[in-house]
Amino acid sequence: MAATNSLQKITSQPRVVRTTLGSLWRTFSSDALMEVKPGEVGMVSGIPEEHLRRRVVIYSPARTATQQGSGKVGKWKINFMSTQKWENPLMGWTSTGDPYANVGDSALSFDSEGAAKSFAEKHGWEYVVKKRPTPVLKLGIRTKINSRFLKATDQTN
Repeated sequence: MAATNSLQKITSQPRVVRTTLGSLWRTFSSDALMEVKPGEVGMVSGIPEEHLRRRVVIYSPARTATQQGSGKVGKWKINFMSTQKWENPLMGWTSTGDPYANVGDSALSFDSEGAAKSFAEKHGWEYVVKKRPTPVLKLGIRTKINSRFLKATDQTN
Protein backbone atom coordinates (compact mmCIF):
# COMPACT_ATOMS: atom_id res chain seq x y z
CA MET A 1 0.00 0.00 0.00
CA ALA A 2 2.91 2.30 0.70
CA ALA A 3 4.21 1.66 -2.80
CA THR A 4 0.94 2.74 -4.38
CA ASN A 5 0.89 5.92 -2.27
CA SER A 6 4.38 6.89 -3.41
CA LEU A 7 3.44 6.08 -7.01
CA GLN A 8 0.40 8.32 -6.74
CA LYS A 9 2.59 11.13 -5.38
CA ILE A 10 4.99 10.83 -8.33
CA THR A 11 2.23 10.76 -10.94
CA SER A 12 0.43 13.67 -9.34
CA GLN A 13 3.57 15.83 -9.68
CA PRO A 14 4.70 15.32 -13.30
CA ARG A 15 6.77 18.50 -13.47
CA VAL A 16 9.15 17.38 -10.74
CA VAL A 17 9.76 14.01 -12.40
CA ARG A 18 10.26 15.57 -15.82
CA THR A 19 12.75 18.16 -14.58
CA THR A 20 14.71 15.57 -12.60
CA LEU A 21 14.90 13.17 -15.54
CA GLY A 22 15.54 16.03 -17.95
CA SER A 23 18.54 17.28 -16.01
CA LEU A 24 19.97 13.75 -15.87
CA TRP A 25 19.44 13.33 -19.60
CA ARG A 26 21.16 16.59 -20.40
CA THR A 27 24.27 15.79 -18.39
CA PHE A 28 24.70 12.41 -20.07
CA SER A 29 24.17 13.72 -23.59
CA SER A 30 26.59 16.62 -23.17
CA ASP A 31 29.26 14.32 -21.75
CA ALA A 32 28.99 12.03 -24.77
CA LEU A 33 29.72 14.80 -27.26
CA MET A 34 33.44 15.23 -27.59
CA GLU A 35 35.87 15.81 -30.40
CA VAL A 36 38.22 12.99 -31.29
CA LYS A 37 41.72 14.16 -32.15
CA PRO A 38 43.94 12.26 -34.61
CA GLY A 39 45.53 9.22 -33.00
CA GLU A 40 43.27 9.18 -29.92
CA VAL A 41 41.08 6.28 -31.01
CA GLY A 42 44.03 3.93 -31.07
CA MET A 43 45.24 4.99 -27.62
CA VAL A 44 41.93 4.27 -25.88
CA SER A 45 41.09 1.11 -27.85
CA GLY A 46 43.30 -1.22 -25.81
CA ILE A 47 45.52 -2.14 -28.74
CA PRO A 48 49.16 -2.73 -27.69
CA GLU A 49 51.51 0.15 -28.49
CA GLU A 50 53.70 -1.85 -30.88
CA HIS A 51 50.64 -2.31 -33.09
CA LEU A 52 49.73 1.38 -32.94
CA ARG A 53 53.10 2.33 -34.45
CA ARG A 54 52.65 0.08 -37.49
CA ARG A 55 52.56 1.30 -41.07
CA VAL A 56 49.62 0.65 -43.32
CA VAL A 57 49.21 0.74 -47.08
CA ILE A 58 46.15 2.45 -48.55
CA TYR A 59 45.41 1.18 -52.05
CA SER A 60 42.65 0.58 -54.56
CA PRO A 61 42.63 -3.09 -55.61
CA ALA A 62 42.61 -3.97 -59.29
CA ARG A 63 39.67 -5.66 -60.92
CA THR A 64 39.72 -9.42 -61.00
CA ALA A 65 40.25 -11.18 -64.32
CA THR A 66 36.63 -12.30 -64.47
CA GLN A 67 35.13 -8.91 -63.62
CA GLN A 68 33.49 -7.30 -66.65
CA GLY A 69 31.65 -4.28 -65.30
CA SER A 70 32.58 -1.48 -62.97
CA GLY A 71 30.45 -2.50 -59.99
CA LYS A 72 33.10 -3.10 -57.35
CA VAL A 73 35.75 -0.82 -58.81
CA GLY A 74 36.79 2.28 -56.90
CA LYS A 75 36.91 0.86 -53.38
CA TRP A 76 39.93 1.67 -51.23
CA LYS A 77 41.44 -0.74 -48.72
CA ILE A 78 43.84 -0.52 -45.80
CA ASN A 79 46.33 -3.33 -45.43
CA PHE A 80 48.97 -3.73 -42.74
CA MET A 81 52.56 -4.23 -43.82
CA SER A 82 53.34 -7.75 -42.67
CA THR A 83 56.32 -8.28 -40.42
CA GLN A 84 56.99 -11.98 -39.87
CA LYS A 85 56.32 -14.84 -42.28
CA TRP A 86 57.77 -18.32 -42.47
CA GLU A 87 57.03 -21.61 -44.15
CA ASN A 88 55.28 -24.09 -41.92
CA PRO A 89 57.41 -27.27 -41.94
CA LEU A 90 54.44 -29.62 -41.49
CA MET A 91 52.21 -28.53 -44.39
CA GLY A 92 54.38 -26.08 -46.30
CA TRP A 93 51.88 -23.25 -45.86
CA THR A 94 52.99 -19.71 -45.16
CA SER A 95 52.55 -18.93 -41.46
CA THR A 96 52.70 -15.65 -39.61
CA GLY A 97 52.81 -14.42 -36.04
CA ASP A 98 51.21 -11.14 -37.09
CA PRO A 99 47.64 -10.70 -35.78
CA TYR A 100 46.86 -8.11 -38.48
CA ALA A 101 48.21 -10.07 -41.46
CA ASN A 102 44.81 -10.77 -43.01
CA VAL A 103 42.71 -7.94 -41.56
CA GLY A 104 42.82 -5.56 -44.51
CA ASP A 105 41.82 -8.10 -47.14
CA SER A 106 38.23 -8.35 -45.97
CA ALA A 107 37.52 -5.89 -43.18
CA LEU A 108 38.90 -2.44 -43.93
CA SER A 109 37.21 -1.25 -47.11
CA PHE A 110 36.30 2.38 -47.87
CA ASP A 111 34.44 4.28 -50.59
CA SER A 112 37.13 6.93 -51.08
CA GLU A 113 40.82 7.54 -50.53
CA GLY A 114 40.04 10.39 -48.13
CA ALA A 115 37.89 8.16 -45.92
CA ALA A 116 40.70 5.61 -45.68
CA LYS A 117 43.24 8.34 -44.83
CA SER A 118 41.06 9.83 -42.10
CA PHE A 119 40.46 6.37 -40.60
CA ALA A 120 44.22 5.72 -40.48
CA GLU A 121 44.86 9.14 -38.93
CA LYS A 122 42.18 8.60 -36.27
CA HIS A 123 43.91 5.39 -35.21
CA GLY A 124 47.36 6.99 -35.28
CA TRP A 125 48.76 4.79 -38.04
CA GLU A 126 51.43 5.98 -40.46
CA TYR A 127 50.25 5.32 -43.97
CA VAL A 128 51.55 5.08 -47.51
CA VAL A 129 49.13 5.64 -50.40
CA LYS A 130 49.56 3.57 -53.55
CA LYS A 131 47.95 5.49 -56.37
CA ARG A 132 45.56 3.66 -58.63
CA PRO A 133 47.10 2.88 -62.04
CA THR A 134 45.21 4.31 -64.98
CA PRO A 135 43.56 1.50 -66.94
CA VAL A 136 44.75 0.87 -70.48
CA LEU A 137 41.85 0.95 -72.90
CA LYS A 138 42.07 -1.82 -75.44
CA LEU A 139 40.20 -1.48 -78.68
CA GLY A 140 37.59 -4.15 -79.06
CA ILE A 141 37.23 -6.26 -82.19
CA ARG A 142 34.27 -4.17 -83.38
CA THR A 143 36.27 -0.97 -83.17
CA LYS A 144 39.12 -2.52 -85.14
CA ILE A 145 36.77 -3.78 -87.86
CA ASN A 146 34.96 -0.44 -88.05
CA SER A 147 38.24 1.44 -88.39
CA ARG A 148 39.29 -0.87 -91.27
CA PHE A 149 36.05 -0.22 -93.12
CA LEU A 150 36.36 3.52 -92.54
CA LYS A 151 39.87 3.47 -94.00
CA ALA A 152 38.64 1.45 -96.98
CA THR A 153 35.77 3.87 -97.68
CA ASP A 154 38.06 6.89 -97.33
CA GLN A 155 40.42 5.46 -99.97
CA THR A 156 37.61 4.80 -102.47
CA ASN A 157 36.18 8.33 -102.20
